[in-house]
Amino acid sequence: MQTYLEFEKPIAELDRRIIELRDTASAGSIDIEAEVAKLDAKSEKLLRETYTRLSPWQKTQVARHPERPHFKDYVAGIAEDFLPLAGDRAFADDQAIIGGLARIDGRRVMLIGHEKGDDTASRLKHNFGMAKPEGYRKAIRLMALADRFGVPVVSLVDTSGAFPGVQAEERGQAEAIARSTEQCLALKVPMIAAVVGEGGSGGAIALAAANRVLMFEHAVYSVISPEGCASILWRTADKASDAAEAMRITAQQLAELGVIDVIVPEPLGGAHRDPGSAITTLKAAIIEELDALEKLSGEALLDQRRKKFLSLGG
Repeated sequence: MQTYLEFEKPIAELDRRIIELRDTASAGSIDIEAEVAKLDAKSEKLLRETYTRLSPWQKTQVARHPERPHFKDYVAGIAEDFLPLAGDRAFADDQAIIGGLARIDGRRVMLIGHEKGDDTASRLKHNFGMAKPEGYRKAIRLMALADRFGVPVVSLVDTSGAFPGVQAEERGQAEAIARSTEQCLALKVPMIAAVVGEGGSGGAIALAAANRVLMFEHAVYSVISPEGCASILWRTADKASDAAEAMRITAQQLAELGVIDVIVPEPLGGAHRDPGSAITTLKAAIIEELDALEKLSGEALLDQRRKKFLSLGG
């Protein structure tokens, strides 16, 4: 069953009527194809109109949709010969960040990303995509390995933020995030980051300080969640919609500000409605960026990346 968001209720009602009509027809000899076709067209038109005028808060809800593709889905659809590499060689293997060697269209890459999980058991296993210090230290290790052997790095960002628990703070969460961001900026191999869902705070930038930053059109990328911002400014999370509006967190707004480089289109109604199409589109965008970046020398890549981030806000 399709999960509908709050603002999709009119679409859900139309789809429910279509299902009911089909069930009625299957129980007898009634020809309802003309009526179903009419409702299908109406539903598609309403879906298109709705997704054309999404507010930043509604885009946040889409970015968090439970049926949106996750890292394991992108690995299956984008990569060949994925070889996971585990552990930070210091404390543990954090399952919120997964990474390893892979091939994309025959090209060797180091593929790293957040995994949120898609059911209760896997969400607990992956800690809802909220990494601890050992997750970022694993990412640092894998990026350093890629740099040593001249392998491009591709990261897929999808997290509400780094894990804020006491244990994470005790093990140096802020330092690990800073070191991971530093490692991104120090690479002499191409690095491409794609914000595929939520790009939350330092937990996101630690894997996204790349030469080229891609972002799905209904993803969000911000220094704090809208609820967190609202709780600080208005002392209530009920103002999350206002916070999302003020923070400029959408792909379209961030492209205008120069924070991201490429907006990757999603299927009508969001990536969760047609994951296969979304994954194929992202793969093509990544290959295009890799083709362009691999023409640059290590020093040129380093210089381009540093200038890109130093110029933000200028």
